[in-house]
Amino acid sequence: MTLSPIAGNAQGAKDFQGQATYISKSSLDLGDWGARLSEEQKKQVKAQLKNRLEKTYTLTFNKTESFFKENDKLDAISGATDSWGKNFAAGDQYKNVKTNAQIQEQEFYGKRFLVKDSLQPISWKLGSETKQIGDYTCFKATASIPTNELTWYSFSWDKLRQNSSATAEGTQETASEETLQLTEVEAWYSPQIPVGHGPSEYWGLPGLILEVSAGDTTMLCSKLVLNPAERLEIKAPEKGKDITKTQYQATIVEKMKEFRSNRTGRSRG
Repeated sequence: MTLSPIAGNAQGAKDFQGQATYISKSSLDLGDWGARLSEEQKKQVKAQLKNRLEKTYTLTFNKTESFFKENDKLDAISGATDSWGKNFAAGDQYKNVKTNAQIQEQEFYGKRFLVKDSLQPISWKLGSETKQIGDYTCFKATASIPTNELTWYSFSWDKLRQNSSATAEGTQETASEETLQLTEVEAWYSPQIPVGHGPSEYWGLPGLILEVSAGDTTMLCSKLVLNPAERLEIKAPEKGKDITKTQYQATIVEKMKEFRSNRTGRSRG
């Protein structure tokens, strides 16, 4: 990959702007089910899920604000967007590192929500290791972040089982502490781009994050435009029911409980 600055008009530090394109790639663990598949069948499954495993995003930023969104991609097989996956995918995200605010637009089964909350706190450990990404010298930083807080907009049946178990025992706080899962994050940032922004939930380093790996997913900046000729507009999402991250998670869990209950009722009937 060649990542060179594509510069536009020279502007003062106050008006500094940029736009970064990220390529996201995730590995696929087929688990016990995959062990029963032939190599050809595994290739077919991965081809069908490629739309979920490889994505592109755009991060538009200035000194204090950023706007992050996924670039739409048609399913190569069906020719349609992945509607099921979109219910549990991250929506358009606005971050303001000066006011510590995050506003994210989420759509869940036809209902639109405006999730307003504080930025995800991240205790970065800055290292001295460096590597070159395109024309930029990047420094390594690591952090351990609660997995549930990184994927608050998503859902898994494990989350539902943990929620149900903790609620039934009446020990929500204790259970949460005992089952807290952490995701190890590795980020590479460049002080040559002096903004505290990054893709997705990541931010707070002394330079733009050009690469970040967490779990089975790596996001890498493939194109960068600094101070483009046309001024970039950064606006926070405005449509949807105001809700916090915790409230949004609770909404998803309750809806999935309802789905499971209805499915169980039909199978018994």
